[in-house]
Amino acid sequence: MKALIINCSPVRTGATQEIADIVAEQLSGRYQTKKVCIDDYRFGFCKGCRQCHQTAACFQEDDVSVLMKEFDCADVIVCVSPSYWADVPGQFKAFIDRCTPWCNTHEPHASIAPGKRGYAIALRTGPGIRECERIIESIEHFYGHLEIECCGHLGLCSVEYKEAVAARRDEIVRFCQDI
Repeated sequence: MKALIINCSPVRTGATQEIADIVAEQLSGRYQTKKVCIDDYRFGFCKGCRQCHQTAACFQEDDVSVLMKEFDCADVIVCVSPSYWADVPGQFKAFIDRCTPWCNTHEPHASIAPGKRGYAIALRTGPGIRECERIIESIEHFYGHLEIECCGHLGLCSVEYKEAVAARRDEIVRFCQDI
């Protein structure tokens, strides 16, 4: 079984990556794990042309299909996202938008292998959980259109820098036990 852990932040050395590292460490005994950062991939913005609604493919040639192959190979997908103005970072949102060819709201559409389980972890610098819930909602909405079963989520407030993650390690480890 394979697990894909995605750092949805373009920052490769911050709190989001620290959480992704803990998740990968915890899952490595049960899964073959792969960690990626959204910034590892290059892709353009969706042009809104809807050509993919007829062709099940985007005319833009970039790394979206490369990352979707990673989704296809994984049995479990864990998206770890910080809050950028109360939602997922723009880079991850641009990727979601470009996944329209795989979206189940039109025919024909491309697809990934069935039976995948998805998990979401959201973090934010402030104390209120509502922002985390909004991020989780965005990720789970994305999963739904790819027909990935939403199986769990975790919201972490008051996490600004990677040094703050150590105090939340036990909470993250407990969450990973259910993956």
